[in-house]
Amino acid sequence: MTILYDDPDEFADDQLAGFLALYGDRLRGVPGGVVAHRTSGASPQVAVVIGGGSGHYPAFSGTVGPGFATGAVVGNIFTSPSAAQAYSVAKAAHQGRGVVFSFGNYAGDIINFGIAAERLRKEGIDARIVVVTDDIASSDDAAKRRGIAGDFPVFKAMGAAAAEGMSLDEVERVGNACNDATRTLGVAFSGCTMPGADEPLFSVPDGHLGLGLGIHGEPGIRDIPLMRAADLASLLVEQVLANRPEGASTRVAPILNGLGTTKYEELFLLWRHVASILADNGVTTIEPEVGELVTSLDMGGVSLTLQWLDDELERLWRADAYTPAYRKAAAPVAAFVVPSPDEVAVGIDQTPPPATDAATRMADVVRIALSAIHDLLKHEEHALGRIDAVAGDGDHGRGMLKGIGAAVARVGSVDERAGGAWLLSRAGQAWAEYAGGTSGVLWGAALESLAESLTDDRQDYTATDVVHGVDAFAEAIVDLGRASEGDKTMLDALLPFARALRERVEQGMSLSDAWREAATVAVASAAATADLRPRVGRARPLAEKSIGTPDAGATSMGMIVTVVGNVLAGVGGHDAGTPVRVDD
Repeated sequence: MTILYDDPDEFADDQLAGFLALYGDRLRGVPGGVVAHRTSGASPQVAVVIGGGSGHYPAFSGTVGPGFATGAVVGNIFTSPSAAQAYSVAKAAHQGRGVVFSFGNYAGDIINFGIAAERLRKEGIDARIVVVTDDIASSDDAAKRRGIAGDFPVFKAMGAAAAEGMSLDEVERVGNACNDATRTLGVAFSGCTMPGADEPLFSVPDGHLGLGLGIHGEPGIRDIPLMRAADLASLLVEQVLANRPEGASTRVAPILNGLGTTKYEELFLLWRHVASILADNGVTTIEPEVGELVTSLDMGGVSLTLQWLDDELERLWRADAYTPAYRKAAAPVAAFVVPSPDEVAVGIDQTPPPATDAATRMADVVRIALSAIHDLLKHEEHALGRIDAVAGDGDHGRGMLKGIGAAVARVGSVDERAGGAWLLSRAGQAWAEYAGGTSGVLWGAALESLAESLTDDRQDYTATDVVHGVDAFAEAIVDLGRASEGDKTMLDALLPFARALRERVEQGMSLSDAWREAATVAVASAAATADLRPRVGRARPLAEKSIGTPDAGATSMGMIVTVVGNVLAGVGGHDAGTPVRVDD
């Protein structure tokens, strides 16, 4: 929803006034829009005047400047500017070499820019029109298609051509050639809301996306089930490639465009898949753009644009530009040296040292336990995130799952002859490397300390050895985290667990029985943290809000020691002082 406004009816004019106050050093306002300041001593060039309704920033005013548009006509929200506005901006932008108007293929724009062009011609100013028709979802007839994010490459090509000093005929030809070479398909996740409105212009059913969106608040052509990023990338690429121009090259200038509220991180994730699929199809990408270039107020959605390149269009796509929202410079950059996989792996010793039979049996237990923890955290990720969000940042479940996922992957990639301690150390390193955050560092260090305690050179491992290992695990977290029991952290479950485990093993209980009883203590202790006020960490400033909710770290600790206890029970029980063995 568009929340900030004074008078909804004046939103377009008010935002433009603020835009000009910000960029007055390079643009000037004229009736109906904006025009770029001319560089002192620069030769006159063809004026490329773009435009349409507001609500699409950075299109259109944000792309006015050297190497791009000469001026932009700014209409009301999603509304064609008037013929008078288009005429006014074109007159101000004209440098004696003619004007090219360019805009998306919408009836109001065609009429109003057409009237403005006729008026200019009557005054002796040669005016041409290039209409953008890139939206493959809007019609099977290319001439009837809407102009959406394909506006950007067409405007860029003509602006670069004008900056090179091309004639009016040539700039017009370049614009039409670029339009003929450009295809776009978009999807909407949510509708956009006009300033002052209570509801969006359209809505997308839950669990769906609108395929074939417009940029003026139009819904998609049809609703289809929401899909994962990889599947959406396949859908976009396959349909755009299926509409490639006849005789097109294998070089494209891609634009992955956000419509207003789709996060850049989501676009980057999606681009990863798009780039891979394009490469698999033998398509070479040239200077791709990923970001918000043609938006639709606060619409949630993305679009993929491909401009197929010949030598001329590639040169113009790569050309320098300097505008408020888009800057490109072909500055010399030293060649990057891409490391080989072997170089990337430097410092990660993948060759395990010799291990005893007992150590390799322990390795089997480690693998089973890590896998079980992964299954657990995958199931509990969102629940842990909700607990953490009460007084934290809500990322505990996600971070823990990333950590255990990395640990399982690292352990699964090493020699089966490795010992259990060596596996634990590698699991800890991977956990710390990929999980991030405080819990990632603590779990990584704790697993490495557990590994150092157990070692792979023993002929047997007793329940007492495991107790010492758990103590080392806990001590690492205490030392590194600088927290104490009662601070409302994972230690409030871990330390009671370690004490209970030691007591029961010393009483002569088998490791599996002692562990499972200690795990019930950990779970109860984690639940009791609901009554505590956090004294360290991110939750501390929200101490009062935290009361009544258990600590996420303590909760996950209780869950994990419980599932490990189940693994040990499945392996077999052993008395204190008796070797822990794995049944084949």
